[in-house]
Amino acid sequence: PIPCVPWQSQVCEAVISHDIVTKVLKTTVDSLVELNIAKNLVGSAMAGSIGGFNAHASNIVTAVYLATGQDAAQNVESSTCMTLMEKVNGKDLYISCTMPSVEVGTVGGGTFLGPQAAMLSMLGIKGSHPETPGANAQTLARVVCASVNWPGELF
Repeated sequence: PIPCVPWQSQVCEAVISHDIVTKVLKTTVDSLVELNIAKNLVGSAMAGSIGGFNAHASNIVTAVYLATGQDAAQNVESSTCMTLMEKVNGKDLYISCTMPSVEVGTVGGGTFLGPQAAMLSMLGIKGSHPETPGANAQTLARVVCASVNWPGELF
């Protein structure tokens, strides 16, 4: 039997240059770091969050899930994540997103619906991986985490 892994643990990280932060985002690295601590970490803790130390991961996870034929109800577990930001190299922004349980699949359920199958095909992960079971699901989990980290939490 093929082992079934119902979830994927993912960490996505990036260093965003000072120039991008100031010219594109129209803010400063220090302001983003301070905002992340005040809202995502302290604010989430004060609100009683259990694992939801992020700005709005659930919105991004749900959007990707609907687009790729995932079970939208799995948003609850899959949106549990922590976003961290810090200043690095004296001027740039380091951002990371840790998602301990991204529940995805590329076979079954809504993955056979036309638009959702087309999205998985576009990503090159429709169906089962021909050589490594679970590899396509792992790639989709990376897509989810990267979507939450950069456009979701940063922009």
